[in-house]
Amino acid sequence: MIKENGSSVQVTHTGRIRRRKGSNEVPADVGQANGNHLLVNDQNKYKSMLIRAYSSIWMIGGFIFVVYMGHLYIWAMVVIIQIFMAKELFGLLRKVNEDKQLPGFRHLNWHFFFTAMLFVYGRILSQRLVNTVTTDKFLYKIVGNLIKYHMVTCYFLYIAGFVWFILSLKKKMYKYQFGQYAWTHMILIVVFTQSSFTVANIFEGIFWFLLPASLIVINDIAAYIVGFFFGKTPLIKLSPKKTWEGFIGASVTTIISAFVLANFFGRFQWFTCPRKDLSTGWLQCDPGPLFTPETFTLPGWLPEWFPWTEMEVMPVQWHALGLGLFASIIAPFGGFFASGFKRAFKIKDFGDSIPGHGGMTDRMDCQIIMNLSYEEQRALYTNLGQIIQDRQFGES
Repeated sequence: MIKENGSSVQVTHTGRIRRRKGSNEVPADVGQANGNHLLVNDQNKYKSMLIRAYSSIWMIGGFIFVVYMGHLYIWAMVVIIQIFMAKELFGLLRKVNEDKQLPGFRHLNWHFFFTAMLFVYGRILSQRLVNTVTTDKFLYKIVGNLIKYHMVTCYFLYIAGFVWFILSLKKKMYKYQFGQYAWTHMILIVVFTQSSFTVANIFEGIFWFLLPASLIVINDIAAYIVGFFFGKTPLIKLSPKKTWEGFIGASVTTIISAFVLANFFGRFQWFTCPRKDLSTGWLQCDPGPLFTPETFTLPGWLPEWFPWTEMEVMPVQWHALGLGLFASIIAPFGGFFASGFKRAFKIKDFGDSIPGHGGMTDRMDCQIIMNLSYEEQRALYTNLGQIIQDRQFGES
């Protein structure tokens, strides 16, 4: 591996050169000790911070706009993110010389990708699509037939891809082709397993998507800022710039933010109401017991000068603390996993689509782990709401 001006050049046994475009940050040398790469010791850290901050402002602004537009637009955003992630991951094991000998083979990856997309979202959104076209008899009949044969359609699309793969097998290329086939299926599992929970929860209420996603963003920003100014103690070898100071500071910030944001988001019906169709109009619904404030008496050991003796707390806020704890302690391991994965492939970033951050996969590494907890958290909250409702009914 030879490095020139921030780009990595890899010379293979065939003499063929593969280049990966470098990102805006100074790449870390995997062979040196962790302490040499802490942000507090990085000479280019302010330039890197400005680039990263500029990109973050644009991403956060775009995210807020999409959330304001509603459920359907958030789903579209998730689909776009999936396409970028798949593109970056498909390219990891790509070999240009072999691909030249297999014309059209790269299209097979996307055939399986869009087949998986049709299967996952067809199951999740079918009833909402029916609810959208109920008033139009012609569209209702068409949509009904599409849903009726949805599973069969997905099955034959996959079989078509399988047959396509078998017919494309070429002598002396078997190992590469079967490796690509396995790699494609692993990518589909990584991309669609977690995102299926995300999309399902978006339509159950933006709150169940927005709060966990926001906590990951807050944790990432807090870890970067605290580590930037105070980081001294290396956290893990897989991520040389991660520090214990950043990890602890981010954890405290995220848990407090979870409690506050749950109260803020829970006040808006736009966030708490489920969407039963694929329309984009404003929503009105009964917020339910989870989002109904209750009076909480503060403990007596607080000093006398403290201005409040009681406060109003939504029941969902207490469980948001658990979500904040998960985002602080468990979700970062998604980032550590991604760091180890990149080191295995001797790359710094999965891509360069986001200046200062790397690729889309680099931004979604912790979100992947967080997404897997969405459905469990929402189910827990729903059960809690039923318990609260039963309790209130018993007291009355």
